[in-house]
Amino acid sequence: MSADPLHYKSITEISGLIRRGEVKSSEITEAILGRVAKLDGQFHGYAHVLAERAMAQAKQHDAEIARGIWRGPLHGVPIGLKDLCYTTFAPTTGGTTIHAKFVPSFNATIVDRLEVAGAVTLGKLKMTEGAYTSHHPAVEAPLNPWNVNYWVGSSSSGSGVATSAGLCYGSIGSDTGGSIRFPSATCGLTGIKPTWGRVSRHGIFPLADSLDHVGPMCRSAADAAAMLGVIAGADANDPTALRAPVPNYLAEAGEGIRGLRIGVDRRYTQEGIDRQVVTALVQAERTLADLGADIREVHVPPYQKLVSQWIAMCSVETAEAHLDTYPSRKSEYGPDLAQLIEQGRATSGVDIAAIHHERLKFSGSLAAMFEDIDLLLIPTMPVPIPTLTKMSEYGADPNVLLSILRFTAVFDFSGSPTITLPMGMASDQMPLSMQLVGPHLSEDVLVHAGAAFQSVTDWHTRRPPVE
Repeated sequence: MSADPLHYKSITEISGLIRRGEVKSSEITEAILGRVAKLDGQFHGYAHVLAERAMAQAKQHDAEIARGIWRGPLHGVPIGLKDLCYTTFAPTTGGTTIHAKFVPSFNATIVDRLEVAGAVTLGKLKMTEGAYTSHHPAVEAPLNPWNVNYWVGSSSSGSGVATSAGLCYGSIGSDTGGSIRFPSATCGLTGIKPTWGRVSRHGIFPLADSLDHVGPMCRSAADAAAMLGVIAGADANDPTALRAPVPNYLAEAGEGIRGLRIGVDRRYTQEGIDRQVVTALVQAERTLADLGADIREVHVPPYQKLVSQWIAMCSVETAEAHLDTYPSRKSEYGPDLAQLIEQGRATSGVDIAAIHHERLKFSGSLAAMFEDIDLLLIPTMPVPIPTLTKMSEYGADPNVLLSILRFTAVFDFSGSPTITLPMGMASDQMPLSMQLVGPHLSEDVLVHAGAAFQSVTDWHTRRPPVE
């Protein structure tokens, strides 16, 4: 068992302790709720804390486990939900003020799946407005527990904060242009952006439906595998959910990677990239090679044009998603989301057709590249984590946003699965992050590669200085 304090133990460790009766779910839940009460006033990760309900759930799970009932690796484990997951037992605001009192009449499919699997829902986690780039001006934004003066990523900001600071054992995030991957990177976490459609989006407040992905944010590849195994799979309420069988992802976490073909494109991952990021990525490549991976040179398909089109594509789909409240309630929107919707309403069908064709070309070329490799190794961001001051300067320069999206947005366009992993520490003692990208439905391969990397590195065990 690890030397981590209770609140930082892995899902698999906590699950084992609960199953063996060494600790009760109610004891763990009470301890984490106490930690939330103590620390969340500093970091603002939670939109709604559901203490009474969570304790009732935990006591029910204690009774079940005492009777020999075991629902699986999440049974009795406290988690958090990004506040775009519909819940009948708490408001679902989507980071907006418009929906501050919206309590849905049904749960998101993934919420029901997590609770059936025995997870304890601690609460709803804050997010940027509508899951776009910035928090609504009326909402107190989450702060990075590694250093409150640094960016915390968007839009699954609360998920990153709470999971990193030990205010839950794992959380749900969503990713349209990088919003599982950015907060995983900035908070030193492991996140899985699954294949588009691998996880149902029924009951998920949309940003841009054809780009939206839902997945777990955790502190290790094995923990993310445990959560993904519960939420993945076909859903009668979401016809876009893929019908492919769901592997036992957690079992895959023990697999080695000898002979696994990992592609590297040094031009893509080194030109114009900060030297600290490049150095850490090269070391990660060596580590994977030492584990037996077959490192192969590849050429990522032309991506620059598609990256430049992400905002336009997102804007049109966001405008469609907000038809019920925009422009009729325009004054209640924050400036960034309103600007995005206005751009979408002004974008022509001809423009969208051009983006669609570029998307098809990139996706086809990427699929061809994956015929020769199993996974692709890339950074998560081209620079170390920016300070909040630097991010505000970036906000005035659209080219900087596009640069930051270089390693994320194209894989939302293609629907490719990725795993985000901590890979080092920058000179300012903030985490550095990498991704492994795979062909569609290769989450099992991503998990065992990520777990293999984490079996010989300790970056994922580093904790923010919050105590």
